[in-house]
Amino acid sequence: MTDNLAYQGPKRGADRAVLLAHGAGADMHAATLTTVADALADAHVPSLRFNFPYTAEGRKAPDRLPKLLASMREAAQTLSTLAKVAPDRIVLGGRSMGGRVGSLLAAGEDGEAWPALGLVLLGYPLHPPGKPENLRVDHFGALTMPTLFVSGTRDAFGTPAEFDAHVGAIPGPVTMHWLETADHGFKPLKASGRSVAAVLEDAATTTANWVCSL
Repeated sequence: MTDNLAYQGPKRGADRAVLLAHGAGADMHAATLTTVADALADAHVPSLRFNFPYTAEGRKAPDRLPKLLASMREAAQTLSTLAKVAPDRIVLGGRSMGGRVGSLLAAGEDGEAWPALGLVLLGYPLHPPGKPENLRVDHFGALTMPTLFVSGTRDAFGTPAEFDAHVGAIPGPVTMHWLETADHGFKPLKASGRSVAAVLEDAATTTANWVCSL
């Protein structure tokens, strides 16, 4: 593995694998991704975390979408090779922007839809904070695979009501898992009595169980 790739889980014998892409302001070591990867490994499901080019190069501003899509496609192909699973046995996804790029790759935004087994969208950015009119849902109609959304009920990038209004456009089966009082970073209110670690574990266990159910 290079410094910009992290493979976890069995290296042979798996029948599915999960690609986890990071959010715009983080990298592949983000706590949400590592916690999910650990849960998947415990369930004997391989995963691959990776850094987008701008992150690997130490830049803060994300690459343009075509470059993000190309990077994600390359990472998915790498995972297929490492885990020895067919492309249509790979679940695409990740955190915020990373999950969105995965869903766009599955929808064929770059001209060729990746035949994903499913999508795991952790904190999907339905719209920028404070700009609910700038929706990122135009490709939802092309998502025919099972899709898991894991979001906080206080997420400024999309409320439960906003998701309810738009996920119906997805033809494939949709599972919504809400993290009570959590924000976009999956941080819950102190009054909830839950720690960030507990919320991350909730998200990770939900993801691993869902992936195994496909």
